[in-house]
Amino acid sequence: MPSKSSSRERPTAFSFADLFAGIGGMRLAFAAAGGHCVFSSEWDQYAQKTYAANFGEVPRGDITKIQSSEIPKFDVLCAGFPCQPFSSIGKRQGFGHPTQGTLFHEIVRILRDHDECRAILLENVPGLITHDNGRTLSVIESSLTELGFSFDYRVLDAHDFGVPQRRQRIYIVGTRLKGSTTIGRHEMEWGLPRRRHVDIGPFLESSVHGYEISKHLQDVYLSKHDDGRPEIVHRGTKGPVKTLVASYYKIQRLTGTFVRGGETGLRLLSESECKAIMGFPKDFVIPVSRSQMYKQFGNSVAVPVVRALAKWIERDLLMPS
Repeated sequence: MPSKSSSRERPTAFSFADLFAGIGGMRLAFAAAGGHCVFSSEWDQYAQKTYAANFGEVPRGDITKIQSSEIPKFDVLCAGFPCQPFSSIGKRQGFGHPTQGTLFHEIVRILRDHDECRAILLENVPGLITHDNGRTLSVIESSLTELGFSFDYRVLDAHDFGVPQRRQRIYIVGTRLKGSTTIGRHEMEWGLPRRRHVDIGPFLESSVHGYEISKHLQDVYLSKHDDGRPEIVHRGTKGPVKTLVASYYKIQRLTGTFVRGGETGLRLLSESECKAIMGFPKDFVIPVSRSQMYKQFGNSVAVPVVRALAKWIERDLLMPS
């Protein structure tokens, strides 16, 4: 019987490594573009469980404890890495690279030791641009330049890729071609499809049970101010929902989007609706608790955005070295 992995991946054109893999959103996208995942790493045990349920393998754990030699050769490295400030102490005292001690340093280490890697796709929140007064992005740029990459970055919104959710993320795309004279950041011609917007209304389920928000919580918290918050949607709602955050299960009135319906008149987004607004397939398996489900989707990538980027990378950037 074919594994979950084989059923989700078509014949391969290139290989990729999936770092900080979460529940596999990037893997879904790169597999759809013809990629074959040769390595994955994710330290969170609950995310590992979801990943394994869908791809038939448990990702390796803490990347800081994995030697580069343990990672097979790959063409593309993809990673939605955590955002951490870079200390200047190491460089000042001669202890090594300025990213030392951060998780981005693991990306630098692996790319340095795997010079066969020809392309990268890195993802983060838009705040990366101004993080630590812009120093974080500056160090990332200099690091990729030192590694021989030609790269560019943009902030893309999932809503422009047929997803009924406003979700802006920065994507860094780069290539490393032997003999190339273009190294560092420069403007690239991003081969992306035309914008396609959809409304949230058609994606909402009409008969959902078990996601209700108590009347008491509605009265004393969610509706305590008449200020248009939180965002309430229904099947006739036009436009996208707010960004799904990892703490959605805490029912936050300022950041949350809730659905009109259910036994109490208001409910949380269902599992199927979360899959829809993140662009995951309907048959994607969620073997964890509801709070973990919201955390995992909130920390994930919007699959259609990465799929478009992966197709561009495969089509235009993976030229023979």
